[in-house]
Amino acid sequence: LRLGVAHIWLDYDEEADVLYISLRKPQDADDSELRDDGIIVRYKGDEIVGITVPNARMRLARQPQAMVA
Repeated sequence: LRLGVAHIWLDYDEEADVLYISLRKPQDADDSELRDDGIIVRYKGDEIVGITVPNARMRLARQPQAMVA
């Protein structure tokens, strides 16, 4: 997987069960796209700067255990 970034920032809101993934130092996006699966992709210009994953606990529970090292 090539993201073209050196660092990724992760923030998790346990109470809301939302995972925030920032592909650039956390910053305000100027546009966003709500995908059919409920994930929100955030843009600054044409560049993806973040991803918001609601119901993160449920989504990760569906992943194969082989992914956990």
